[in-house]
Amino acid sequence: MESTSLTQLVDTQLETARSASAGRSATTVHGGREHDLRQTVIALAAGNSLGEHESPGEATLQVLRGEVRLHAGGSTWEGVEGDYLLIPSERHDLEALTDAAVLLTVATRGN
Repeated sequence: MESTSLTQLVDTQLETARSASAGRSATTVHGGREHDLRQTVIALAAGNSLGEHESPGEATLQVLRGEVRLHAGGSTWEGVEGDYLLIPSERHDLEALTDAAVLLTVATRGN
């Protein structure tokens, strides 16, 4: 059985995001081509975003640290540590209101 400390992973990814020119960093916790599920920790330094992109398919977002804002179509959602969201199937973007980290979970079967 393999275990990962999300707290330590968030600390590391946020440190990397703060020093990165794009203000972001990400690492896959689980998944890849051989799996039907992919989980990625994404860290964003305050004021940075992922930019608008297509929905990856069926996906959820859990805020692990900080505050984020997701825009999808005409809707906006703000989340804080512990919040969970089913990502809409339309184009969306994610911005960090503070230094933030999220866990993105995507079902890749059929994608």
